[in-house]
Amino acid sequence: MMIHYTKKNLQKTISTSTLLFLLFNNSLAQSFDLGSWNILNLKYGINNKWSAFGEAQLRSLKFYDNFHYYEYKGGINYKVHKNATLTLGAGSYQTYREGGNFVTPKNNDEFRIWPQVNLSQSLGVLKVEQRYRAEMRFTSNGYRNRFRYRLGLSYPFGKEVNKYKPFQISASNELFFTDNEPYFERNRLAIAFNYKPSKATTLQIGYLHQFDYKINDETGRDFLQIGYFIEINRKQNPNPSLDIDIKDN
Repeated sequence: MMIHYTKKNLQKTISTSTLLFLLFNNSLAQSFDLGSWNILNLKYGINNKWSAFGEAQLRSLKFYDNFHYYEYKGGINYKVHKNATLTLGAGSYQTYREGGNFVTPKNNDEFRIWPQVNLSQSLGVLKVEQRYRAEMRFTSNGYRNRFRYRLGLSYPFGKEVNKYKPFQISASNELFFTDNEPYFERNRLAIAFNYKPSKATTLQIGYLHQFDYKINDETGRDFLQIGYFIEINRKQNPNPSLDIDIKDN
């Protein structure tokens, strides 16, 4: 038996499906206190070696409510090898108290400088990424050092378009350490689905779980992660990166 859809029936089906999805998503968010983690990233390719970037993030402890954190940062990248990139970044990181939207006084008012090394390699159909970052943190509670290591895997798939595959599934785990007791500070696990509608843009939706151990600024939670990444290149470097890297967090 064949079912024929009219335009009206199709619109009704889409509307009903959208409503059910929103209700389910809202119920799930309330049940698990799912927060939001929003990213806007802009990268400017200067040439084949050098690039600059800027990024803003906004986070909430409940589903688009109880906003408690925002950051903005920027930096430069230098590609020393096709599988190795050096980065120097700096930014402002603001953490508010729990219980509402941007509740004062703040838990932390921070300026941060961070050098970083990013290594990548292919393992069959998988791309493996290792990221090493050292953070010099000038906080409202004094100066701190922190060291981060992230291991990530990504799998691109889909019909190739303009020499790149438009879809990717990625997973990563990141450890945070300090040079003071108790040394271990945080663990961050993330899984994401990325869609690249063009060479210059990437859309991301994912889930991030953050566990904190005796940390006194941002608290650990479960987050729905939404990201929008834009890459612009100069005319002498018209070909942007065709890989969908594991995105920053």
